[in-house]
Amino acid sequence: MDEITRMKRLQRPAGPIDVILDTDTYNEIDDQFALSYLIKSDDKLNLQAIYAAPFFNDKSTGPKDGMEKSYEEIMRLLTFLGKEEMKAQVYKGSGQYLPDEHTPVESEAARDLVERIHERKSQEPLYVVAIGAITNIASAILMDPSIIEKMVIVWLGGHAWEWHDNKEFNLDQDIAAARIIFGCGVPLVQLPCMGVVSAFTSTRYELKHWLAGKNPLCDYLLTTTVNDGEKFKEAKCWSRAIWDVTAVAWLLDEKFMWERYDHSPIPEYDGYYSHDKRRHMIKYVYGINRDVLFEDLFDKLTGESEEKRERR
Repeated sequence: MDEITRMKRLQRPAGPIDVILDTDTYNEIDDQFALSYLIKSDDKLNLQAIYAAPFFNDKSTGPKDGMEKSYEEIMRLLTFLGKEEMKAQVYKGSGQYLPDEHTPVESEAARDLVERIHERKSQEPLYVVAIGAITNIASAILMDPSIIEKMVIVWLGGHAWEWHDNKEFNLDQDIAAARIIFGCGVPLVQLPCMGVVSAFTSTRYELKHWLAGKNPLCDYLLTTTVNDGEKFKEAKCWSRAIWDVTAVAWLLDEKFMWERYDHSPIPEYDGYYSHDKRRHMIKYVYGINRDVLFEDLFDKLTGESEEKRERR
């Protein structure tokens, strides 16, 4: 792909678009917010499929178990959202990380992405919002590199380039996959975690004020977040980053964040970036407009945004 075409693809889309969500939904509470926010933004985002991504931490016994638990959590959320019909479009992802930078991991999700792009009739790209280890998407690209011509990836992964290291959970789980995404030339939007998206935080008191009692989905998100915060935060004053919402928000409105074109970095295996100004351009998000984005998120989760539109 030539640089001019790539940079045009990285302009924020104006009209309704087709979207895929790749998510390790059981890993943290922010994936649940992101999936809900995406579905509640259906005036602009047409969700085509959801892929369960692998993860491995104290909530799973390994990448495959993390993926399976994420698949089950996606199904639970779709019930809360009243989207039972979407369950047929949920696909299991990889049960392991890439063994190297040349060998894909076969999965329902990776195969669906390849097939879906080839069957696509629209000339507009398919937008892939990835909010976990990017194994599924990298595997699909390894299976068929030509798909990069018809897709845009919006990935929450890695830390800010100025951060003291790059040992971020999504990226660090599968560095080989990250190197493929940053190196293959696919139109890529990067939302870094620490130093950028880490500004998108909330507390139990704010969440209770805006979400408590609004609807079953809001109560579920609130309870899950508060329980998670109280379990893993020893301090009585804690806040939680709702990181993954920002990846969805990039597709919606330029007022939610600040960004620039820059040369694609190289995630190294030692936990740091290296940089080469000869590399192709990506879109790099360097700041989040926290308050404006939270207002839109709360409005959509509670249904108040629909009421505002009706009044107008």
